[in-house]
Amino acid sequence: PCDGAAQGPSPGGAEDEEEEDGAGEGRAWTPQEKLLHEARLKAKAKRRLRRPSSREAPPEGAQPGPEPGSPKGRGHDRRSRTGKGRGLPKKGGAGGKGVWGAPGLVYGYQEPDARDPNYDEAAQGDTVFATVVPELEEGELQSTVQPMVLEYFEHGDTGEVVELLRGLNLGSRKPAVPSLAVALALEGKASHRELTSRLLSDLVGRVVTPEDIACAFDKVLRDLPDLILDTPEAPQV
Repeated sequence: PCDGAAQGPSPGGAEDEEEEDGAGEGRAWTPQEKLLHEARLKAKAKRRLRRPSSREAPPEGAQPGPEPGSPKGRGHDRRSRTGKGRGLPKKGGAGGKGVWGAPGLVYGYQEPDARDPNYDEAAQGDTVFATVVPELEEGELQSTVQPMVLEYFEHGDTGEVVELLRGLNLGSRKPAVPSLAVALALEGKASHRELTSRLLSDLVGRVVTPEDIACAFDKVLRDLPDLILDTPEAPQV
């Protein structure tokens, strides 16, 4: 038994070892056999520890992954390797998007953005509000001013006409207002001509200038052949 035990356990003979262990139970052990048996049990335990389980064993054909402490395993690791970070702003920290920044951080002057939901025009200093009225076109001027003059022939209030005309952006077409009023007066009654004369007098300096009145009468003289068709007595008036 000593010679056979000195050869040690066979590499794949776990079952043979168990049979040998059972066979030696019926007789007394010598000191050498006890030492050899204990060494055999220790070797068997080490083999069981080194043998991987079916869950931990990698699949067939798969390459073994890098060791946990290996630098190769950090290729896609976003954590800092130095422990200090890269100095970029953090979402939950100071200076990132949607946060206030670090305590004591002083920002430079930034131009206010009018599209900002928190933009306050009153807080930007002296604000001048102005209503922008587009300049009337020629067709729009006639359709707007003619009803004013016809209504004026009914009520005779020059102040109302002045206020209405001030609300319009006549621009370079101011001479068209007196010329239109004169043309309507020639087509109307004698009382309308008297009211038109008073209206033109009140418009000077408030809506039109004397130069605008002169340009208006020049236009009336140029349009006189057309006015005669509707009002034959226009040259005498």
